[in-house]
Amino acid sequence: MEQQLILDDALIAKYDQSGPRYTSYPTAVQFHEDFTADDYAAIARETNASGRPLSLYFHIPFCDTICFYCACNKVATKDRSKGDEYLQRLYREIALQGELFDRSRPVEQLHWGGGTPTFISHGEMRELMRVTGEHFQLLPDDQGEYSIEIDPREATAETVGVLREIGFNRMSLGVQDFDPRVQKAVNRIQSEEETLAVLNAARAEGFRSVSIDLIYGLPHQTRESFETTLERIIDVGPDRLSVFNYAHLPQIFKPQRRIEVDELPPPEVKLEILHMTAAKLAQAGYVYIGMDHFAKPDDELAVAQREGTLYRNFQGYSTHSNCDLVGMGITSIGSVGNCYAQNLKGLDDYYPVIDAGKLPVFRGVRLSRDDELRRDVITRLICNFALDFSAVEKQWSIDFREYFSAELERLSGMVGDGLLEITDQGIQVLPVGRMLIRNICMVFDAYLKDSKGQRFSKVI
Repeated sequence: MEQQLILDDALIAKYDQSGPRYTSYPTAVQFHEDFTADDYAAIARETNASGRPLSLYFHIPFCDTICFYCACNKVATKDRSKGDEYLQRLYREIALQGELFDRSRPVEQLHWGGGTPTFISHGEMRELMRVTGEHFQLLPDDQGEYSIEIDPREATAETVGVLREIGFNRMSLGVQDFDPRVQKAVNRIQSEEETLAVLNAARAEGFRSVSIDLIYGLPHQTRESFETTLERIIDVGPDRLSVFNYAHLPQIFKPQRRIEVDELPPPEVKLEILHMTAAKLAQAGYVYIGMDHFAKPDDELAVAQREGTLYRNFQGYSTHSNCDLVGMGITSIGSVGNCYAQNLKGLDDYYPVIDAGKLPVFRGVRLSRDDELRRDVITRLICNFALDFSAVEKQWSIDFREYFSAELERLSGMVGDGLLEITDQGIQVLPVGRMLIRNICMVFDAYLKDSKGQRFSKVI
């Protein structure tokens, strides 16, 4: 399949609205507190009959400093002892979650996110993985996809060696921008040397994939300045890149209030940066996976997309679509059976619940059959840029054109704009429509009419 990105300024302007990123469907806006920890536990136990493999996510919330652009759930502190205090509770949650799932179910995917996962010590990293292995069946010899988010300011070559030793084989490096002026404005001072030292250590240790995160739309960025950063990143050749659009939502994310609005690049400059980025990465041989992600053609994500097996969840794109996702730690979200379940968001709430021997789930949602059907449609579109009507009809025992008659009618305008084609066989998203895939998926979202747009970021 064609995996390049084509940008059309007029269509981007027309369709640049707020909308979900569809790391889940229904989105977190639909989670509610009537869904309890007991509901989650019952569903989790029911999934054992399926024998499906597991995916584990651990949230390590601590950061030594706060990056002003950050929209993640984090705890800013320089007190490293807080890591141990948190981990003691996390170990108890691991045990509680482990009781719900048969040990015969292998952990095909594992991810540490944050915050800054490498905030904890090397000994604590080893212990966290050891405790995990006591309660879940971890896979040996790189049989699983075990990844970690890295802040290069909080990692050394020794850290990378420890991570490889305990089973990690993929990593994502946060860079955002090498420009010193931009770094100062967002409170993330990070040298190129620090970043490349970690990347080179990962390669020396045999990590199978290294991804680098960049952000466009930050204060003081210009097309020329971002091009300098991008060219340096292309020179070192990471397996994947994520090039995110900065969403300025200070009313929701307090650290963003420290960013000067008049220092942000205007929309036309952001579009120039996006054009340049797409052209440079295509020239360098990267293909567009979707939703800000690029990869080398032989990367497993690119291969999975061509084969129609790509998947998307809270950690981004994945090749493991058949896993139940177990989220652990504050604010983490799991996707188990036909439900989503989210943990308590603050340490002061999380600790007493764990100390009482209870699961810290505080809200979630049980999916209806219609939810599951629409999730399947949205996932197919957002991952593969194509939808086979017969495959959906066989899976869900429906007549696609009848069930989604209103949605197909709403797509007609996008057909006229050249974003996609609709045939008797299905939907094919055209190259110009790939950047606007969120808009296409939003047509199948049954909840948007009752949702407030400001809860979501702009699609471009």
